[in-house]
Amino acid sequence: MSHKVSVIFVCLGNICRSPTAHAVFRNLVLAENLHKDILIDSAGTASWHKGKPADARSIEVAQGRGILMDDLRSRPVDLGDLITFDYVLAMDASNYADLMDMALPEHRDKIRLFLEFAEDYAQREVPDPYYGGPQGFEQVFDMVTAASEGLLNEIKRKHL
Repeated sequence: MSHKVSVIFVCLGNICRSPTAHAVFRNLVLAENLHKDILIDSAGTASWHKGKPADARSIEVAQGRGILMDDLRSRPVDLGDLITFDYVLAMDASNYADLMDMALPEHRDKIRLFLEFAEDYAQREVPDPYYGGPQGFEQVFDMVTAASEGLLNEIKRKHL
């Protein structure tokens, strides 16, 4: 395969939802030994937390499920990401709209809501758990796990 399939997960601050998705998807990709075929990243539409690690509550939930994510650092999404990544996956409608506003017309078809890949969820937005309690972080983990499995299935079917 000459081209790595590239995926970027995007939320607002890149400290809760998108790094959780990044870590969960990375874990699935590693488990299937596809890390040489798939490039994974995450970013935020806002730059408030640039360079900071994921929210401690996200890290704690992930660790409780056997997934490490303490190596991930927040960064803002930029136009280059929208040009180069094959899948640009927004966590909610607000971030989707921000990405669509930022993208060149020829790259807008790559931008999707991440939960489109979670067949078992009727909702299409991953809620921001930042201001809620621990159950919100557990819910986000479950949602991104379901969507990550669906995404990996699509990538294997279409690209690998």
